[in-house]
Amino acid sequence: MSRRTLVPVLAVATVLFASGCAQLQPQPPQPLQDGEIRSQWQQDRADVKRDVEPLPATLTLDEAIARALKYNLDRRARLLEQALAAQQFDASRYDLLPKLLASAGYSARDSDRISLSTDLNGNPTGAAPQLSQERRHLTSQLDLSWSVLDFSLARYASEQAADRVLAAAERRRKATHQLVQDVRVAFWRVASAQRLQADVQASLRLADEALEDARKAEAERLRSPLESLRYQRQLTENMRLLEAIQHELGTARFELAALINAPVMLQTTLAVDDEQPTGDPLALSTEAMEELALAQNPDLREHVYQRRLAATEARKVLARAYPNLSFNLGPRYDTDKYLVNNGWAEAGVQVSWNVFSLLALPAQRRAAEAGIALADQRRLAAHVATVTQVHVAREQLVGARRQFERADALWKLDDKITRQLVSREQAQAGSKLERVAAQTTTIVSLLRRYQALAQVHAAQSKLQATLGVDPLPMSSDDLSLAQIAAQVRTQLAGTPAAATR
Repeated sequence: MSRRTLVPVLAVATVLFASGCAQLQPQPPQPLQDGEIRSQWQQDRADVKRDVEPLPATLTLDEAIARALKYNLDRRARLLEQALAAQQFDASRYDLLPKLLASAGYSARDSDRISLSTDLNGNPTGAAPQLSQERRHLTSQLDLSWSVLDFSLARYASEQAADRVLAAAERRRKATHQLVQDVRVAFWRVASAQRLQADVQASLRLADEALEDARKAEAERLRSPLESLRYQRQLTENMRLLEAIQHELGTARFELAALINAPVMLQTTLAVDDEQPTGDPLALSTEAMEELALAQNPDLREHVYQRRLAATEARKVLARAYPNLSFNLGPRYDTDKYLVNNGWAEAGVQVSWNVFSLLALPAQRRAAEAGIALADQRRLAAHVATVTQVHVAREQLVGARRQFERADALWKLDDKITRQLVSREQAQAGSKLERVAAQTTTIVSLLRRYQALAQVHAAQSKLQATLGVDPLPMSSDDLSLAQIAAQVRTQLAGTPAAATR
């Protein structure tokens, strides 16, 4: 290479080497700035509220479930997980196609390619040196290649991607069941807070008045000190209980708002005309419930897909050990003027086999078989757990209904006692302490009634989830809230046998 050519080449190489060394230096950490954080949460706040319909003045349970199915952010994440798995499956199908590779290149050298001829003994023949290649020339080629081994592995990978889509759908179903159960419980907690708020505040005001009267009576020595202190203690204990109830119910609306993606300060009235859940899953026999759960339970169905994934992985292990047969075909072109034919077509067949892969095959095969055995064992465990859950959920629903009946009867009795004490106080035959105590007992009874009602809804939702009864038979993306609420009402009101997927 001449000095005139060498100097620019060395200069370019030096610049590239210095640039590469500069890239080896790690970048210092870049913390988020206040403006970036503020901009991000403002954008997130707008994204959370985007396309969310405002709350109506009155919200029913079906509408609350419908809003959760359409707007809940965790469920949207599950839907995106399923969509991602579907996109990966679509992309995996293109791996089945042959490879078509187009390439072009440029070649240059600083001296001609000159060759000399010698005889078999290495002596010069005396023939003139021959120039066989241009210093600069362009090449281009288009190769169509297909490998039997790559095709087999790509087919197995596509089968696994399809099973992952189905497994993601079952995880989405499970998350939907849990979401419906949480909405039901939170809805009735908010309903109890809505129903008890006025009574709790009125009882607290009455207790404050009675406590103030007791303190005045103590100061004026109208009663014995011990009796007055006991009176005040009982009032204070009742006030503590009422304030604890008020505090417990105060957080319920925030939980419901998060589940249905509504404003945190939930400003709506809950419609509680139909307290008992519609439909009666107990109409099915225990044997029918077991069969339905074993066919539709999302956990069990996911384990079946996981077993299929493990079996496909075992076939992939065996496929890698086979010899590979590949074909290639494509045109070539070279601008070298010393070639007689500048363009030509080339085809080839190649057989290759990694013999050392046989050494790892026994260990890989044992690992694949262990994966299948693990998947089978997990499926069997899920089978037993599903059958057990059917019986447990059935008994929980029966017990929750019985507890609600008892709580409802106790509340009605306490409410009648309170009315009698109010009448006695108005007739000046009773004290405020008795009235406050009775009202507190009634409020506690009513709270327990609503708690028992929430447990009835939770138990029925758990039984329906165990049986695999979906609250929504199709995607909610293209449906309005009214349509989703109507379908939810139909799905959850029907018998489990009629509401399967």
